[in-house]
Amino acid sequence: MKPTEPNAAAPHEPNRVCDVVVVGGGPIGIETAIEMRRNGIDAIVVEAGPLGHTISWWAPQTRWFSSNDRISIAGVPLNTVDQAKASREEYLTYLRCVVDQFKVPVETFSRVEKIEPRPDEPRRWQVRVQSKWIEASAVVLAIGGTDHPNRLNIPGEDLPHVDGYLREAHHYHGRRVLIVGGRNSAVEAAIRLHRVGANVTLSYHREELPTTSIKYWLRPEIDGLIRSKAIEALFESRVTAITPERVDLEQTLPDGRHHTLHMHFDDVLTLIGYDQDKTLFKQLGIAMEDPGGKPVHDDATMETALPGIYVAGTAVGGTQSSKYQVFLENCHDHATKITKHLLENGIGRSEPSDEAQTDSSSDTALNRQIEMNPES
Repeated sequence: MKPTEPNAAAPHEPNRVCDVVVVGGGPIGIETAIEMRRNGIDAIVVEAGPLGHTISWWAPQTRWFSSNDRISIAGVPLNTVDQAKASREEYLTYLRCVVDQFKVPVETFSRVEKIEPRPDEPRRWQVRVQSKWIEASAVVLAIGGTDHPNRLNIPGEDLPHVDGYLREAHHYHGRRVLIVGGRNSAVEAAIRLHRVGANVTLSYHREELPTTSIKYWLRPEIDGLIRSKAIEALFESRVTAITPERVDLEQTLPDGRHHTLHMHFDDVLTLIGYDQDKTLFKQLGIAMEDPGGKPVHDDATMETALPGIYVAGTAVGGTQSSKYQVFLENCHDHATKITKHLLENGIGRSEPSDEAQTDSSSDTALNRQIEMNPES
């Protein structure tokens, strides 16, 4: 007797149906959803953390490298009080305002656990978000590329006083801090912690800091602090082990000799770059290529080999090395490319959603609030 074929899994009962699910609530994810909704495509955004999650874990008052006009989205100007490059706090405020202005449906702290084709309709997709299911015609993976700190892969790396992120600078006042790394994140942390009264040592595996890729306003200051020995720089050194009591570093001296340093630090910051979380790419079977495991896609449409699965933003760069090629500022066209392709494939309505338009309802609500609760 022939064995029976297993029954195909039944489609999941969706908690919501929409045209497109955008995975990732960063600038490009938000901009993509706005562009779609302007064109009558019902798009929602699902974000595993808070709005602008990657930016939210930057240290307080960190400023962008890019100028404000290059990181503004959806045609909304980004202005700062002093006309300087936007800080972390200013940009997060800007993102909140843009989302509110365009009434973008964003589900924060909602991690996508699985994406799969609908069994009885392969050109539609089912997205599981914390035990709920959303059904859509397309999914845009705008997941970024800096999800987890790179690791040193040494003993003691997971001890409580070792961190891959710079936290509130005030925490480090009066403490001995080892910063591992020699590019923007490490250099900026070294300068800021020195300013708040930390005793800072910088460990970098090359013989000097890189001549390029450091923010131009940081380079003269870090050079001066190292020359004056206000910050100790251990060039050509590598951390080999960390214990609660000490850090072991192997250093190559200018004459070629090697020696081991045993030093005590209250905090160790491993600021050596970040790695992309490729879980969804792997789960979907999206092909990736070197360097960095970049998802293979059509540059003209941003669609992968899976019909209806797109990538957008810095996610297309995979895990980028210190020489970044894909930034927010050169990803703005992804939103229009994807929207155009969706419309050509008949996804969306002929008229834009009312929610994507500015209407008088918000003005009416504000007038009622002023009338009932005047501020003066």
